[in-house]
Amino acid sequence: MIARKDHLDTLAVTLLVFCCAFWGLQQILIKTTVGEVPPLWQASIRMAGAVVLLWAWCAARGVKLFERDGTLPGGLLAGALFAGEFTCIYIGLQHTSASRLTVFLYTSPFVVALLLPRWVPKERLHGVQWFGLALAFGGVVVAFSESLGHSSRDMLLGDALALLAGLLWGLTTLAIRTTRLATASAEKTLFYQIAVTAALSPFLSLLLGETWSFSYSGYAWFSVALQTVIGAFASYLAWMWMLRHYPATRISSFTFLTPLFALIFGVALLKEPLTLQLMLALAGVGLGILLVNRRA
Repeated sequence: MIARKDHLDTLAVTLLVFCCAFWGLQQILIKTTVGEVPPLWQASIRMAGAVVLLWAWCAARGVKLFERDGTLPGGLLAGALFAGEFTCIYIGLQHTSASRLTVFLYTSPFVVALLLPRWVPKERLHGVQWFGLALAFGGVVVAFSESLGHSSRDMLLGDALALLAGLLWGLTTLAIRTTRLATASAEKTLFYQIAVTAALSPFLSLLLGETWSFSYSGYAWFSVALQTVIGAFASYLAWMWMLRHYPATRISSFTFLTPLFALIFGVALLKEPLTLQLMLALAGVGLGILLVNRRA
């Protein structure tokens, strides 16, 4: 039996802030590397590298990845949803701006909060917690509001793909919590997702006409290595471990920090302006997360 907690403790909060901070930094890494390494080819390298790292980790710790435990259907479903999310994000970026895509992608916590309690009643949010979720999402909207004004038909297609990516992200969480994956190790749960994505993303990269190469600058390889070791391996493994032990609805609320961390790193590393808008957004997201995670 898995010992699940009904609230987030200091360890969970620390891990969540670290993960969201790195995922925000990863957006900067992808942005500054995409001129050399096409985005889906970046994803292909990251996922393939993460599969190798996870395999080595499991071998060293004696974690079995291929024993028959009834998790295959749920694992393939989670892997397909995870790969579909990435596909929608990268195709969506061909049609809409990264800022608009970010806003629509982070509807994912609402998918989790609305659907998961149908199978796991303990995950249900109540009045003030719903207000907190809406407030946190509102903070993200405020942060990126300048990009939401003009909409062309092409941008609306990108927005629809971003919404679909958010839905798939939420459904991935549901698959992890409501199938036999709920009893699987964090390592095996992650393996299904990154292995399926590593298998599919190169084909999508070719379909989109990306050029493959391994002749890149030192910075590009440093960026891809960070995205692989910390992003696709360590942070995702920590996320899977938290989904195994803590309420998914409360964990999901922390993801609203990720796009704001991306803006903060943009200020710190790319010399982008620190605006009152960003500060208000941070306050809204922070307060919203506190309300979602308040004890009844």
